[in-house]
Amino acid sequence: MLSRLFAVLVFFVAIPSSVFAMTTCGGEVACSVRGGDYHIELPSDGDLRGVYVFFHGYKSSAKLQMLQRRLVDMTLAHHLAYVAVDGIEGSWSFPNSPQSGRDEKAFIADVFQDLHNRYGFSPDKTVIGGFSIGASMAWYTACQQGERTRAMVTFSGVFWNPLPKAADCVAAIPPIIHFHGTADQTFPLSGRAIGTRFRQGNAFESIAIMRSRGKCDVAIARKVTLDGIQCDDVPRCIRGDSVMCIHNGGHEARADMLDAALTAIGFPR
Repeated sequence: MLSRLFAVLVFFVAIPSSVFAMTTCGGEVACSVRGGDYHIELPSDGDLRGVYVFFHGYKSSAKLQMLQRRLVDMTLAHHLAYVAVDGIEGSWSFPNSPQSGRDEKAFIADVFQDLHNRYGFSPDKTVIGGFSIGASMAWYTACQQGERTRAMVTFSGVFWNPLPKAADCVAAIPPIIHFHGTADQTFPLSGRAIGTRFRQGNAFESIAIMRSRGKCDVAIARKVTLDGIQCDDVPRCIRGDSVMCIHNGGHEARADMLDAALTAIGFPR
């Protein structure tokens, strides 16, 4: 199985019930941290093995993201809590983005810490992801504090220009699975200009940066199939494989893609 290719294993350790007694948020009630908040939903059967922290797309919100039931329910089926982090006025303030006004690195670090304090989620149980500009936020999070994550599963968004250098990222780049469509016109594989000052980055150049920093062995790249999509799998990175899945669709994040990716990184149904 592809999951064996990843260096970090998931340990199926039950989280003590006393942790949940400490929580005062969940469902319709947002969890607040310094600078913002997030929404969380837990598997109803109590079989909780980790968390998928998701950054929403442009003009969305954490509350709206929780209504994307196919993604939420698929995450829960893999015994993961689903977390939707709230952006700033429907966007994110990462390097070179059109939005500004919040230190996202500090904010997301506080989200990670709060998830640990409230629910007991450690880095080896924390997967990050996102869609479109939210995927870009996940990429910068992996670059800046990848040691706090187990893996990353993203859709239709990467770095923005000017791209970071490999040395700008931490060495502990997590295993990556990224899906991107050849027909994507909102965030094309080659990127596009947003107004006159900003530009989305090239997906292939972005993943090359991550693979360089992760010391992946591109010389032995191979093909793997996820959700019927032929993907480029570069193994022997510091922490696990780097997988790029190019499909013929558009700007989308599909539950069946997430299903295949979560299984591949070690969180089966």
